[in-house]
Amino acid sequence: MLKIGDKMPFFEVQNQNGETISSTEFIGKKTIIYFYPKDNTSGCTAQACNLRDNYDALIKAGYNIVGVSKDSVASHKKFMDKHSLPFTLLADTTTKMQQDFGAWGEKKLYGRTYMGTIRRTFVFNQDGILEKIEKTYNALESYYVPTKIDHRTFGLYMPDALEKSQLRGMVRRCFYMRDKI
Repeated sequence: MLKIGDKMPFFEVQNQNGETISSTEFIGKKTIIYFYPKDNTSGCTAQACNLRDNYDALIKAGYNIVGVSKDSVASHKKFMDKHSLPFTLLADTTTKMQQDFGAWGEKKLYGRTYMGTIRRTFVFNQDGILEKIEKTYNALESYYVPTKIDHRTFGLYMPDALEKSQLRGMVRRCFYMRDKI
């Protein structure tokens, strides 16, 4: 598991276009690497749509955004096209990258224990040093509703006035808009 102050682990994986991407390409850029379980599932789509909707603000703040899951290159391409995602998705089909980052581990669902992707976000500075780890367990309750950006690190804030029902409504609207495009 990575700790604050650690260097970005080395990786080489393919992006949504089948091009090999290396961790060395992110040195010199502030980078947000977020791990998510599966393309085109409700929580993962809500997470990606929120990043898409806030992409301009994140770019203006100097961040490069990268999503990672164990889905295939073809799955990532369809996911990006379906939801008009402007950032890179990496296909970690062997889960080596997820293991190196500490985003692969034991999960439980309906009493069943299995190994899978743990939803985590890592924020690296331009030198490739880890500045922040965001551990989230429920995408609808605690994931990206950025209302302000902390310029030292990528701050994730849930406004107090935003109720769970409002957030679920935002997720439903995201899916509604997706189906209308």
